[in-house]
Amino acid sequence: MSDRETQPVERQLPTDEARDLLALVRDIAQREIAPKAAEEEDAGRFPREVFTLLSEAGLLGLPYDPEHGGGEQPYEVYLQVLEELAAARLTVGLGVSVHTLASYVLATHGTKQQQVEHLPAMLGGGLLGAYCLSEPSSGSDAASLRTRAVRDGDDWVLNGTKAWITHGGIADFYTVMARTGADGPRGITAFLVPGDAEGLSAALPEKKMGLKGSPTAQIHLDGVRVPDERRIGEEGQGFGIALSALDSGRLGIAACAIGVAQAALDQAVAYATERRQFGHPIADFQGLRFLLADMATQIEAGRALYLAAARLKDAGRPFAKQAAMAKLHCTDTAMRVTVDAVQVLGGYGYTADFPAERYMREAKVLQIVEGTNQIQRMVIARHLAGPESR
Repeated sequence: MSDRETQPVERQLPTDEARDLLALVRDIAQREIAPKAAEEEDAGRFPREVFTLLSEAGLLGLPYDPEHGGGEQPYEVYLQVLEELAAARLTVGLGVSVHTLASYVLATHGTKQQQVEHLPAMLGGGLLGAYCLSEPSSGSDAASLRTRAVRDGDDWVLNGTKAWITHGGIADFYTVMARTGADGPRGITAFLVPGDAEGLSAALPEKKMGLKGSPTAQIHLDGVRVPDERRIGEEGQGFGIALSALDSGRLGIAACAIGVAQAALDQAVAYATERRQFGHPIADFQGLRFLLADMATQIEAGRALYLAAARLKDAGRPFAKQAAMAKLHCTDTAMRVTVDAVQVLGGYGYTADFPAERYMREAKVLQIVEGTNQIQRMVIARHLAGPESR
């Protein structure tokens, strides 16, 4: 690899505090995360100690209320933190995004008592969360979920299976959507389920193309008893809460995608300026220079799009359409850029000696999680032309 030093991304940040925060994150990423990323991904190892460090540094609750251990940072800043973490290792960036998503439901829809009781440990106490909406038979059609919660005195008893759960089997808490009423979106309620609840178990982690260090597993709920105090929001409000959480979560995925794409571009530029053919660095050849220029332009456009959506959210304005656009564009960009990075490296790009092939494998999943990109197109089109007439 080239000794050429990678230049940090030029960021527009709103405060000196935010600039200091990004500098801290970049330092942690370069010292504690990136050096071990390739080896640990190859071994399928989840870096729990990194999440402990991030929790101690106050980085697992950045967008939330400081009263409960949050960092009170705008999404504009939080997402750029995610980008830096994902550029170092997607398992970490995505993990922070998923933890933030799992905490969102309680942080925004929980009662004051629930927040006081649970949020400090979730945001700064070393706990790790998971978000449970999808099921084996309901992915994109989440409103058809079958996991059921039945009232039994002051408790609820949950039965069912959740699928594709990031941190499945290692999470300390699970934000679970379960059916408490009739079929359809109005019969779903949200619950906060402890990771050690009796009757909760995890299947073996999925064997995935990439992102091997991040466990993804089915979660089985077999008579899991949860007190009514762990019901979040009113009965039947769960689906609306879930969609609201996903709007914010999609911005996290967009930021992670740009982080992966930036890492791939940085490697491609470093390689192209070192590798010599026909007596010149291959970066001298116009075809390759144009390829690098297109990669960089797509990344900057994606970054601008997710930040524009974040600023709408921070201003309290509707942002669901822009979140879908950001998730769509940024993850498609990550796929294109990582494929092009492999091409720049040629045969070396196809080997595990360089991380380009890992970036390409990891980018693919970002087009699928938290709503496939086909679903994002449907969301955007509904904002433009209204719901489909059927």
